[in-house]
Amino acid sequence: MRLVVVSNRLPFTVSFQEGLPQFKPSAGGLTTGLWSYLDRKTLDGTERPDYLWMGWPGASVPPEHEAAVRTYAEQQFKSSPVFLPEESMEKFYLGFCNKTIWPLFHYFSMLTHYEEENWQEYRNVNRAFGEAVVNALRPDDVLWIHDYHLMLLPRLVREKFPEMSIGFFLHIPFPSWEIFRMLPRPWREEIIEGLLGSSVVGFHTHDYVRYFLTSVLRTSGYEHQLGNLALRDRAVEVDTFPMGVEFDRFAQAAASKETGLRVEELRQKCVGQKVIFSVDRLDYTKGLINRLRGYELFLKNNPHWHGKVVFIISVAPSRIGVDSYQAMKLELEQTVGRIVGDFGNVHWTPLVYQFRNLTFEEIVPLYRLCDVALITPLRDGMNLVAKEFIASRPDQAGVLILSEMAGAAKEMGEAIIINPFHREDFAKALEQALTMPVEEQIRRNQLLQDRLRRYNVVRWADDFVQALVATQKTEAARRARLLTGKAYSGVIQQYRSATRRALLLDYDGTLVPFSAEPKLARPDPELMELLTALGSDPANQVAIISGRPRRTLEEWVGNLPISLIAEHGVWLRNKGEDWRMLKPMTADWKERVRPILLLYVDRLPGALLEEKEFSLAWHFRRADPEQASMRAKELLDDLAGYTRNIDVQVFEGNKVIEIRNSGVNKGSAGLEWLKQYTPDFILGIGDDWTDEDLFRTLPPSAFSVRVGVASTAARYYLSGPAAVRKMLRELSEVPREKTAGTPPAP
Repeated sequence: MRLVVVSNRLPFTVSFQEGLPQFKPSAGGLTTGLWSYLDRKTLDGTERPDYLWMGWPGASVPPEHEAAVRTYAEQQFKSSPVFLPEESMEKFYLGFCNKTIWPLFHYFSMLTHYEEENWQEYRNVNRAFGEAVVNALRPDDVLWIHDYHLMLLPRLVREKFPEMSIGFFLHIPFPSWEIFRMLPRPWREEIIEGLLGSSVVGFHTHDYVRYFLTSVLRTSGYEHQLGNLALRDRAVEVDTFPMGVEFDRFAQAAASKETGLRVEELRQKCVGQKVIFSVDRLDYTKGLINRLRGYELFLKNNPHWHGKVVFIISVAPSRIGVDSYQAMKLELEQTVGRIVGDFGNVHWTPLVYQFRNLTFEEIVPLYRLCDVALITPLRDGMNLVAKEFIASRPDQAGVLILSEMAGAAKEMGEAIIINPFHREDFAKALEQALTMPVEEQIRRNQLLQDRLRRYNVVRWADDFVQALVATQKTEAARRARLLTGKAYSGVIQQYRSATRRALLLDYDGTLVPFSAEPKLARPDPELMELLTALGSDPANQVAIISGRPRRTLEEWVGNLPISLIAEHGVWLRNKGEDWRMLKPMTADWKERVRPILLLYVDRLPGALLEEKEFSLAWHFRRADPEQASMRAKELLDDLAGYTRNIDVQVFEGNKVIEIRNSGVNKGSAGLEWLKQYTPDFILGIGDDWTDEDLFRTLPPSAFSVRVGVASTAARYYLSGPAAVRKMLRELSEVPREKTAGTPPAP
């Protein structure tokens, strides 16, 4: 197995000086964490697993230098660069990624731009990545795609490699539906469909998983079962994988002699002072201004700390070309100047500000030096800085103040958790942190370190890759039951060689797609022609076995040469005969149940009640999906009480709850119909739980087919009504002489 990693950036960045390419390692938690996973030695000392890393090298590369960059990438990092023109990156990276997705997914809707040309360039770049990835892939590869730059890529690759294990991990928050829906409908639909091209979709926290699943439901209509989405032709697993850090790397560096000497040098510069430390990129999501204002309020409320505390704030340059970042940098510097001017004096500077990138060798001593780490983003996917700080404390002292808006807050509850929008929270948290006894600091940090040591960045990546590999086995088992290839040919061949055939076909979801209202699913001319051809073959007996009322079936297909089974098996009408009831029953119970169903029709806009002779069906396909899910659960609870002493059954189907008499199902009705014949070929096709009774009662030699991926008693799967019609069309087009078991005329 080869792991193919795809991200916007490679583990190195190329730049050009005097026309020649220069290379340096890429910064950022994603590239650093992934590289530490890929570059590691295995536990038994053998070489690292095979991999390929694909991404953009960080600059537009002239054609004459592409070969040199490609060689460097392959030799140093086992990577393959995806070359893109500079104008593409302008609209793609600085445009759609950083002016649309980044602010919106971080809940800064007021900063979000909705430019159609940027969206089109986002699509173009994803297609360019798709072409490069498809050309590099081998059939047995496992593909892992990263982050918001490439959300369309999973589906693009899936179109070329339908059986590949494809993983996607989002390293930023996924927003709630109310935020996500602010994207234009075509954009958000394509993004969701793009992500659903994955086998596994991973997020840092359970909240992001919930928000994504809600957006899938409202955008594409797929409901989940414990995080698993059953699409028509496959399943998608959605789960939480909180990213860790290289714990041992930080711990060992912090405990080194060199770091100890550097810490002592720094302490000499702030003798008698407690040190608060903060490090972040220049970004409006990081809450830098809020952090400074919170510190300002602390100084105002606590004059006895003047001269006894210093706040070291380090800001790394980021997205220099974006106007909003330049405005934020100016405001940041003005706030720093105001705090120093208002509270500082010739003997004490309350705040040390530096605007530059810190190296690993510089940041670890600061983690170890400080008494308080102030990590308070306004919204953050995870925030690895908080974890790096804890890993860098060999003394297990120090206090972490962490924003509740950071993903890391979900697993670092021992920190002091604050609301980064509330200045009073900052002031109180700083006072608590600066006065916390060392014993309490150690107790909290021991728990944090134990947890972070166990779930480090390698464990995070391993867990995701193992989940991805597990889907290979699941999909292999599913593909073994998919009615394609030899299995499909076998069904066709046995159909052709049989002389007496029986076909039991469900209607909704099998022969026709579901409609918003039951009455809108009338058969089209193509289906009428297809059923006529099948029913007219003297070797065939064809039955539509449906939950529809008999009057509806008779109106729609009653003139065709086929049998009809209505209301899931209450009524049977053999070809050319009258309707007959398969089991004596009464509908008196409907008077008791109908009022509760009508109440829920009124309580759920878009719901409707369908009344049949011996059943009632509450449909909610047109209703708001989340509200419908809640109302459906309430209705099921109410019906359990209403029907306790009535001889009826309550069933939950595809966007419908149906109440019908006990002992009625498609299985018993199908057997009743089949016993009139002695077929040597039986085909049963259906798409939901009502058809499972039929699948279970058919003889082992029958060909039972479930439409859509689900846990089923059927032997085979088909993807949808289009696939069902395609197969039936192929059966109906077999020459009449051949179907009768005689050779065709010369």
